[in-house]
Amino acid sequence: MAAENNLIAESYRSEIIRRRSRWFLVFLLLFLGFCVITVININSGNVHITLNRIFRIIFTGQGDFKEVNIIWRIRLPRILTAALMGGALSLSGFLLQTFFENPIAGPYVLGISSGAKMVVAMVMIFSLRHMVSLSSYAMIGAAFIGSLVATGFILLVSRKIKNMAALLVAGIMIGYICNALTDFIINFASDTEVANLHYWSQGSFSGMSWSNVYISAFIVLITFAVTMFFSKQIGAYQLGESYAQSIGVNIRMFRVILILLSSILSATVTAFAGPISFVGIAVPFLIKGAMGTSKPLVVIPATFIGGAVFCMFCDLIARLAFAPMELNISTVTSIFGAPVVIYMMIHRRRTRR
Repeated sequence: MAAENNLIAESYRSEIIRRRSRWFLVFLLLFLGFCVITVININSGNVHITLNRIFRIIFTGQGDFKEVNIIWRIRLPRILTAALMGGALSLSGFLLQTFFENPIAGPYVLGISSGAKMVVAMVMIFSLRHMVSLSSYAMIGAAFIGSLVATGFILLVSRKIKNMAALLVAGIMIGYICNALTDFIINFASDTEVANLHYWSQGSFSGMSWSNVYISAFIVLITFAVTMFFSKQIGAYQLGESYAQSIGVNIRMFRVILILLSSILSATVTAFAGPISFVGIAVPFLIKGAMGTSKPLVVIPATFIGGAVFCMFCDLIARLAFAPMELNISTVTSIFGAPVVIYMMIHRRRTRR
């Protein structure tokens, strides 16, 4: 009996070591990927700058005046914003998937980004027409309201619809409705207003400044920290509402917190970069598969880093694929993200059979 217990204990310890080794390897690969894609992004563009000069400019601030401006005023703000927005979108998707208990739940597919886009478009037209200066916080606030409106409709629909495919269709329909209302509003806008809206609505990290980086970092990183604080409750909620209640989780309040955190993240992305598709679904799925677990304490930071790497890679493709012409970011994220969603749908159907 003692020998059998020792064998079980040894097997358990081996399993823990194997899991932690796997998690360490995934985090190491994500970190290396982040470093590599950052260097490639900084070194890519119309003006070629050698790695030695790049590192000297970044760490000492010394170098050719033109090259310093290119790196500090153009490339670094764009790269950091892409990383923050990618992490925010991925984390928003993870929270929505936890809330709906549905792997295809994401801010773009469920129409939440379209709701944010609709309200931001209204606010932008109003501000341009009345010559009112629109701050970044006002844009984020407008996007947050739009996200909550779209999420409210999704919540109403989800109470009646439990099927994954049906919920997806409902989210797409809500997105279409929000886009139709946005187009209706644009019909009453001037040519200048339409041009500004069209550029923003395509989705892009172009033209980002350090002000954008500071504001988005402040909001996104605080939201990330709050999400990490609730990782234990998220893990309990994943095991079922009954279990979560048994350990003292206030389900109603907790569900409100999940929606608010997800809406803040998706609203920040939409306000700064426009609507970006499929990141919130594809990255959490890939990270969970790589980690071999859904444990929030591990998956949340990995999802954030994975989203950052994914968006930085897609932004690199958007800049260089048809340079000097630049693709909008959603085009590239759809190319890489949509096949992942299709695979998820097929894989889930096969496992159910």
